[in-house]
Amino acid sequence: MTTSISDGCEDLIRARARALGFDICRFTPIADAWPAAARLAEFVAKGRHGEMDWMPQTAERRAHPRAMWPQARSAIVVGVNYGPVGDPLTILGESTKGAISVYAQGDDYHQLIKGRLKNLSSWLQSRFGGKVKVFVDTAPLLEKPLAEQAGMGWQGKHTNLVSREFGSWLFLGSILTTLELEPDEREATTCGTCRACLDICPTGAFPAPYQLDARRCISYLTIELTGPVPHEFRELLGNRIYGCDDCLAVCPWNKFAQVAAEQRLHARETLKAPALGDLARLDDARFRALFAKSPVKRIGREQFVRNVLYAIGNSGEPALAAEAQRLLDDPSPLVRGAAVWALGQLLDAAAFEAMRAVRAESDPLVLEEWSHPKSSLSSGQPKADPGDDELLAIRTRPAACP
Repeated sequence: MTTSISDGCEDLIRARARALGFDICRFTPIADAWPAAARLAEFVAKGRHGEMDWMPQTAERRAHPRAMWPQARSAIVVGVNYGPVGDPLTILGESTKGAISVYAQGDDYHQLIKGRLKNLSSWLQSRFGGKVKVFVDTAPLLEKPLAEQAGMGWQGKHTNLVSREFGSWLFLGSILTTLELEPDEREATTCGTCRACLDICPTGAFPAPYQLDARRCISYLTIELTGPVPHEFRELLGNRIYGCDDCLAVCPWNKFAQVAAEQRLHARETLKAPALGDLARLDDARFRALFAKSPVKRIGREQFVRNVLYAIGNSGEPALAAEAQRLLDDPSPLVRGAAVWALGQLLDAAAFEAMRAVRAESDPLVLEEWSHPKSSLSSGQPKADPGDDELLAIRTRPAACP
């Protein structure tokens, strides 16, 4: 059932959203054709989703906002600014420190936004009637194309949302409703000839402008990929141990960005530039304590320490070899394999061979690492597939999805 409401209600909804702590609120109808579905289908057909099997499994529900709820007529799209205090790229020059993506240095945004959305939706129903459904990131809804359609910004050549007001730094949430709302005007794409986000990518994850191959994206490699990172990418990770902000941070529109007003989204001191040696010593309990209320917690200690060991191998700091050596006895084959690689990067050939000679290892993946201690780097250039300049939405977040 569609519900019509009086003129001017959009201003009241926007005011309520701001009072609840949302930095931006826009409206869009959702009855029209949804070109993002075709782009998602192409992304999956080319295998660019990697091991994210949930993407093809939920493709039908992502085909259109109304695929999950046919009665919906409008979307209310909200954003929370998480702009950082300084330049997120500075940490990349500190090779013995771990670089954690900006969005993951504070509290997990999912619960913060979901609570506010539920408050807004309850108020909306009590004030204007209609029915509502709330979505925050993890549901099968393509939020970035929806935000673009609502005039919140545009998807840049890196496929992320760009805002004139907030640059690259917006968390998104949506409410689908049976209410008929006056839409906001869509904003034009204004990337022009700029290629900064494409050219800075260390792993060549963009086959073409507006296209992403998640299998080459550092956010995917450090967050979504549960096994060993392919050798060709390991040195290119540098000291990035959870996610990557390169393509976001380099965008020229960030000159208009603002520091986040929400204190819970500000970087914790312990996560701004953590020492790799300290992180390598985390057991499961200490890992959970350090990353309480953090999105980092969801990947688990083994995968995180894997990332830390790759960063240790890239650090060029011989003193950190002792941390990698200690982890050769870790219960996890994933961790032991990454420790072998790190030692192969930090030790000379004679020392590495001497260490291998005294190890008793039975896991096939770890044995493979002992056989190939050095990364086999590619040229670092994108492996482009044929394709056009279609948009595909992806964010640097735990589920690197369109």
